[in-house]
Amino acid sequence: MGKTYRMLQEAHDLRRRGVDVVVGFVEPHGRADTIALIEGLEVVPRKRIEYRGVQVEEMDLQAVVARKPQIAVVDEFAHTNAPGSQNRKRWQDVLALLDAGINIIGALNVQHLESLNGLIERATGVTVRETVPDGFLKQADQVVNLDLAVEDLQERLKQGKIYAADKIPWALENFFKDQNLATLRELALREVAESLDRAARPTEPQSRPAGRVMVCLASNPPRAKTLLERGSRMAGRLNTDWYVVYVETPRESPELIDSEAQRHLLANIEKARELGAEVVRLKSDDPAQAILDFARTHGVSRLILGRSLQPWWRQVLFGSVLTRLLREATDLDLHIVSFEEEQ
Repeated sequence: MGKTYRMLQEAHDLRRRGVDVVVGFVEPHGRADTIALIEGLEVVPRKRIEYRGVQVEEMDLQAVVARKPQIAVVDEFAHTNAPGSQNRKRWQDVLALLDAGINIIGALNVQHLESLNGLIERATGVTVRETVPDGFLKQADQVVNLDLAVEDLQERLKQGKIYAADKIPWALENFFKDQNLATLRELALREVAESLDRAARPTEPQSRPAGRVMVCLASNPPRAKTLLERGSRMAGRLNTDWYVVYVETPRESPELIDSEAQRHLLANIEKARELGAEVVRLKSDDPAQAILDFARTHGVSRLILGRSLQPWWRQVLFGSVLTRLLREATDLDLHIVSFEEEQ
């Protein structure tokens, strides 16, 4: 039984109990059992958008809002909408529905969780391009894990219950290999466990809030994505807020750094906000001191930063932000992220 099938079963159960529930968007992928389960449910007609001469069907956000059910079933949160849609991503459509007072039953795969993106790529060798921010998932009132053994999932694939027949051989040779599926299953179980832990923690009578997490970002770090993912995961486990701090030195003012570095910086800032961080830009000719001052005045207990790319001899002669923090941040936990060499 897959995610879509289980959501539709839930919709039927709710409807029998008198709850006003509609299907906002479900993609059955030609699966006969899923199509059969849609019957008997009210389906909001899709919106057709012409893109490059092709008619593309998307969820009609305005139609669902106008219908205003108690609950809408929405599949594939990580989906990228066709150009011309109100929002770029379907999870943004879901936020709009929530703002309109409509509850959502939805689904996503664990590999689409943004903070796991780099880990998934390293573990499976597959790049997942459509993602959902962690902060979006944390808004859920309840997270349910549909857990299948690796062998059962592969059997569903072979029976055509996941992909069309022409895609099955490729999937078995690539993403659906035994080790990949075992890794994804472990990550899914861990994510649900952490969400349960976050939900239970505020009710503990003597629990103390964890200190905040802070990611130190350079103007153009080569692997900012890894740092941001690490910060998001750590803040999620601690159930605390987190900052992404960039210190602009006089030689890194917008009029001095090149356009490519500026573009990377803006992209990293946007990604940090998508992951739920508060982004802070400081101006100082002493980055290490600015980082320490901010951390100590904003309840930060953990700093995350990458290894310096400067040659060792330059760090010895002139010092670096990292060596300075290692020496002076005695009241903070420092997490130094090592990166694999570029392929």
